[in-house]
Amino acid sequence: MNSLRKMPREKTLDSSCLLLMEGYRFIQKRCCKYQSDLFQTRLMGKKVICMSGKDAARIFYNDKYFKRQGVAPKRIQKTLLGKGGIQGLDGVAHRYRRQMFLSIMTPDNMKVLIHYIREQWNYNSIRWNRKEIVLYDEVQKLLCQAACRWAGVPLDYYEINQRARDLGKMVDGFAAVGPRYWQAKRARKNTEMWIRGIIKRIRSQELHCFDNSAAYIISWHRDHYGQLLNTQIAAVELINILRPIVAIATYITFGALALYEHPECRNSFWLRNPDFNQQFVQEVRRYYPFAPFVGAMVKKNFIWDKYYFKKGTLVLLDIYGTNHDSRLWKHPYEFMPERFKKSDHNPYQFIPQGGGDYNNGHRCPGDMLTTEVMKASLDFIACHLSYKVPHQNMHYRLCRIPALPKSRFVIK
Repeated sequence: MNSLRKMPREKTLDSSCLLLMEGYRFIQKRCCKYQSDLFQTRLMGKKVICMSGKDAARIFYNDKYFKRQGVAPKRIQKTLLGKGGIQGLDGVAHRYRRQMFLSIMTPDNMKVLIHYIREQWNYNSIRWNRKEIVLYDEVQKLLCQAACRWAGVPLDYYEINQRARDLGKMVDGFAAVGPRYWQAKRARKNTEMWIRGIIKRIRSQELHCFDNSAAYIISWHRDHYGQLLNTQIAAVELINILRPIVAIATYITFGALALYEHPECRNSFWLRNPDFNQQFVQEVRRYYPFAPFVGAMVKKNFIWDKYYFKKGTLVLLDIYGTNHDSRLWKHPYEFMPERFKKSDHNPYQFIPQGGGDYNNGHRCPGDMLTTEVMKASLDFIACHLSYKVPHQNMHYRLCRIPALPKSRFVIK
């Protein structure tokens, strides 16, 4: 024990207000201050260890040392995640639930979704003709329509605005205080009620959907005990399909902003180079803020890098800081799609949606889906949509989680 290193500690009694004020930069700033990949602080009165970097990510996603079950705060369960979903599972339960999601995210199924996405872009863009639109809001509706069609969830025309808005508010308000958070809670309640009804109709065979659709697979999935998921948890998991697809509107909006600020990238799209499309999308996911950090609980006492981790301690991994780590990325605050010409990035270096591999790690099963939806959408914006960008406030604040251009990107 004498060889252990002393972990840097914040001197403040509680850093919760500073986290709200600093947002995405909170962990990164202190790692730079202490010249360390980790430090200890207090958030909401509890001792927390914050970590950043690929080595920290590698140990963080090791199920031998960390667990996710019961980690998400109730305020996040009541907005973003719901209760009982895959994000809070470990071990055998996590593997079974993960296989359910992977059976939905097959290459053939993703091709169908991308086909629906392209159709929806063609259809919706016709309605935008000669209008000034808020791209972020319209893309949320577009993605909601395509996602519900693909997932086997019936969506009437009069419902589109409400369902898209509720799915979006769950993401927009999970880290907020005040009205934005209350709206997110209400949106979660409305959406769960809607989807529970869908699950019940499928199980009673009142509603028929394709056998390979998300709604069907989740409705009839059996856990590691051989039991059907209860209706509420099945609803949470089906929302875990729909909500992240609608949330891609944030990335697409940032992608449109990148095309505006880097017009040479649009020229590269016109050359129809699929490799560049992939590189551009990955750089959007690395460069722009999306998920700030992710949490897990220490499963048992252990020592890592001569630092002591005590069982039951909450640990936060810095996603934004790792994706902007100057040790991992050359000129991390410059937008450079060409950095992704090499496809051999460490799976713990590029972690916009979790780390490790797809099959056994905690990288989100929807990671590839996000990339493909972005590629189809940004290709349409760059090559098939003629528009002007009026004067507006495109600034986004890193203290706001999730971040978004102030204007939500207006085009005409």
